[in-house]
Amino acid sequence: MAEVILMPRLSDTMTEGVIAAWHKNVGDTVKKGDLLAEIETDKATMELESYQAGVLLHIGTPAGGKLQVNDLLAILGKAGEDISGLIANPTGTAAPAKKETPALAPAAPPAASKPIAAIDPASMEEVVLMPRLSDTMTEGVIAGWHKNVGDAVKKGEVLADIETDKATMELESYKDGILLYQGAKAGEKIAVNDLLCIIGKEGLDIASIIAAVGNTANQPAVAAPPAAVQTAAAPQTTAAAVQSAPAVVNEGRILASPLAKKVAAEKGIDLKYVQGSGDNGRIIKSDIEQYTPQPAAGSNVASTAVATAAIPAATAVTVAQGVVSYDEVPVSQMRKTIARRLSESLFTAPHFYLTMSIDMDAAVAARVKLNETSKVKISFNDLVLKAVAVSLKQHPKVNSSWLGDKIRFNHHVNIGVAVAVEEGLLVPVVRFADSLSLSQIAVQVKEFAQKAKDKKLQPSDWEGSTFTISNLGMFGIDQFTAIINPPDACILAVGGISQEPVVKNGQIVVGNVMKVTLSCDHRVVDGATGAAFLQTLKSLLEEPLRMMI
Repeated sequence: MAEVILMPRLSDTMTEGVIAAWHKNVGDTVKKGDLLAEIETDKATMELESYQAGVLLHIGTPAGGKLQVNDLLAILGKAGEDISGLIANPTGTAAPAKKETPALAPAAPPAASKPIAAIDPASMEEVVLMPRLSDTMTEGVIAGWHKNVGDAVKKGEVLADIETDKATMELESYKDGILLYQGAKAGEKIAVNDLLCIIGKEGLDIASIIAAVGNTANQPAVAAPPAAVQTAAAPQTTAAAVQSAPAVVNEGRILASPLAKKVAAEKGIDLKYVQGSGDNGRIIKSDIEQYTPQPAAGSNVASTAVATAAIPAATAVTVAQGVVSYDEVPVSQMRKTIARRLSESLFTAPHFYLTMSIDMDAAVAARVKLNETSKVKISFNDLVLKAVAVSLKQHPKVNSSWLGDKIRFNHHVNIGVAVAVEEGLLVPVVRFADSLSLSQIAVQVKEFAQKAKDKKLQPSDWEGSTFTISNLGMFGIDQFTAIINPPDACILAVGGISQEPVVKNGQIVVGNVMKVTLSCDHRVVDGATGAAFLQTLKSLLEEPLRMMI
């Protein structure tokens, strides 16, 4: 039976998509996992894979054409199959297995499972799969549900917050109905295109739908043996310690005010044990101040006391007492991606490093004068970014990308600025930085930093860099080396400005010195090329007026 594929919603704000290219033509055989098309959204151009095998019988629009979300994109089936009814009414009740989901088409069920098409289409069920909300996302974590099973859902209402490897994003419903099933609880993971939830009419038999989708992620996990069984042979003091462990009251995404987070960090309090009194259980400062941690029972104390008593008084020694404790936190999606990408970069790209000291006296004086007239405060990082942008135009080999079988020399200058957030590191991109004024750069960097901390960055904000800057000077770091952000060929590590004795005109005076280290991919950039770039950067920062021309 022919399968209808509708235009998926590939970003949280997407309403329509443009077909950038078709990778299959009508009549071609398509296998599961084959690339069907490239779809340009409002955020990025993303690849659409086929999740079933068959022959491509129809395409909704040629390359360059535009389709609304849930419009007919393609039909897969058997060669010669009559699809005229599906073309005329792709979302009607006669269509098999509707794909009105915010994800790509679902994976074909195992042979032993009941096919989705066998479910009665008159029941109007809605199978919502985990959407692919970023270009590197393979799984998502349910940060929180906005609807519970049994709640009425209207089109456009937020169903859940999904934590991806980039940010936490809201997932909206695309039909009216009752939330009948949730594929995971808050804090649990679901792979892309696994069953997220089911929306339909009250009384719908959801068991057959779950069996038809057949996602391994939705199979009940094997419960671990209870602690009481595992420790049946342990002393009674151990059981008491287990019973006295503090209860977890917050799972998944924890809502807390910034001040509450700060106070909790200072006091060493884990927010998952704190009950919030604010709106929607939000933790506020007073909750932290009133929280009293439960004392951890130490079974080792009794055994230590026994051992000490056995030592004769003449030979007794002082034995340190304490309880071994630690927290194990699941790796976030963001941290997984950081680990994977930087490991690939460090162990794939042959790095070498060039360090240079720069006299910042003139830059310090220039910044004071600039901030006297600028409407936005200009930082030293803004001055460095502007100098880097101008230097990259003069050294295009540094502004390049390694693409495996070819090197791309970029004519545009898009500079990624590493921003530290609680969960890791994000790199929003200042586009066409060479054409921006210092004030414009300052505004963009401040906006990106705030959006990163608020988890509001979108894929379009962090994609497309040609060079990256990582600045730890504000943390008191004098000098460090950074790992290249692929596919960029270089990254500049910027240290702080420190006052040091320097020789000027034959005299030892106090000068403002900043050290920078350029990490280079030796497949693209040679030592002399990197050194020439740093010389240009040094000359611009030591004479800032030159970069204003």
